[in-house]
Amino acid sequence: MAEPQMTPQLQQQVAQLQQMNQQLGATAQQRAQFDVMKAESEQALEALSGLADGAPVYRSVGALLVQDTKAAAEARLKDDVETLTLRVTRMQKQEGELKQQLVALQQKIQAALKAAGQA
Repeated sequence: MAEPQMTPQLQQQVAQLQQMNQQLGATAQQRAQFDVMKAESEQALEALSGLADGAPVYRSVGALLVQDTKAAAEARLKDDVETLTLRVTRMQKQEGELKQQLVALQQKIQAALKAAGQA
């Protein structure tokens, strides 16, 4: 049995499917990076909580280490964790939407191929 010819519309849908797969991979990779950054910030925040209030705290600014107060460092880290949590949540939502779109497009392509095979 010969393979059915793909119409230009079907070819476009397959190309769109491939592009969406790449986008999903990039989104998942970016979410994973945000997860790692969030975990690092939470770990640093936990380490700070064990320090005395007057203990010297340093933060990296480019190639320099700059002294900071414990309170300022905690505030900065809490803000970072909050921001990263929002980003991770947004990326998860975006991943879910992309997965739904991918499934719908795959079904549409499969139905078109099946119909073309029966014609």
